Amino acid sequence: MPVPLAPYPTPPAPYTPPSNAGAQSQLVCSGCRNLLLYPVGATSVCCAVCNAVTAVPPPGTEMAQLVCGGCHTLLMYIRGATSVQCSCCHTVNLALEANQVAHVNCGNCMMLLMYQYGARSVKCAVCNFVTSVGVPTSTAEQKFNN
Repeated sequence: MPVPLAPYPTPPAPYTPPSNAGAQSQLVCSGCRNLLLYPVGATSVCCAVCNAVTAVPPPGTEMAQLVCGGCHTLLMYIRGATSVQCSCCHTVNLALEANQVAHVNCGNCMMLLMYQYGARSVKCAVCNFVTSVGVPTSTAEQKFNN
């Protein structure tokens, strides 16, 4: 006599975590400058590489980034700061808002350079070439320089 087959079991409903569970954010380690991921709500993060403990900025704090002019390390800082000191080379970098800076390609190596509006020249950190920017020179200055 044939044995009746049981119907296939219905698959369980997929798990949907609460909207905030598992949410992560990121910051730069204060010790080794590695990018750290951490769960939202944490107050500090211990780096698995160098064991440095980095404080997490308060919720709602908007972060910005810049490249250090001394060692070219990516720095993260709280938006609105006027200067940022690099923890690697200790260079103090000006933290300018986006509407206060302009860009130009280096006249020698074509590296994209960032400078403050109103500057007359900018020195390339890669090749040390000085590129003229900003206000064009007057005819009197041109005659003096020739």
